[in-house]
Amino acid sequence: MRRVIGGVLISVDGVIQAPGGPDEDPTGGFRFGGWAAPHFDDTLSGFLGEVIDTPEYDLLLGRRTYEIFAAHWPFQTDDPIGRKFDRIRKYVVTRTPDLLTWKGSQALVGNPAETVAELKRGDGPDLLIQGSSELYPALLGARLVDRLFLITLPVILGRGKRLFSGAAAPAGLTLVDHRIASTGAVITVYEQADEVATGSFARETPSPAELARRDRMKREA
Repeated sequence: MRRVIGGVLISVDGVIQAPGGPDEDPTGGFRFGGWAAPHFDDTLSGFLGEVIDTPEYDLLLGRRTYEIFAAHWPFQTDDPIGRKFDRIRKYVVTRTPDLLTWKGSQALVGNPAETVAELKRGDGPDLLIQGSSELYPALLGARLVDRLFLITLPVILGRGKRLFSGAAAPAGLTLVDHRIASTGAVITVYEQADEVATGSFARETPSPAELARRDRMKREA
């Protein structure tokens, strides 16, 4: 069974839109394209290099991220990342398979969660997601992402496409790696764990004021 590994550049307030450049994705009037670039250092570059240099994986992309990649990487013939992306298979969740012109591209047509779940059950290397803000909600909602790495940049953007839109299924996570960049960016790598654990900091014997507060909350709910 294949694993799905997701990776995103994310702001402190959860935005993942257009981290790489001003012209990457200006939809919705987003005006901060390229917000991740000023925060890169050797730690971030080194970590992403480790991810990209993993011997075997296929790419799993949404249609818009695919278009960004297909307009860039095939033309970077002197870049080892470009050569690798050109060589490996690219699975693309899309309703317009005729637009896939990059060699090695294969369309996944239909319900994203169902098509990716079927792909996971087959044989082959792990599936690496890059970008793809519209793909993540379906996969997180179906708990199909086995490993998730977040590169959180020290910036608040206010508006923009977000990783967590409210469609994610509740799940516990286990931290398997973390690093801190000199620029204040933080890398955290998580794997799926059990269900969400809960506890309480409340006193064993609630005060009358606390009991009244709980009763009021129940009525308001």
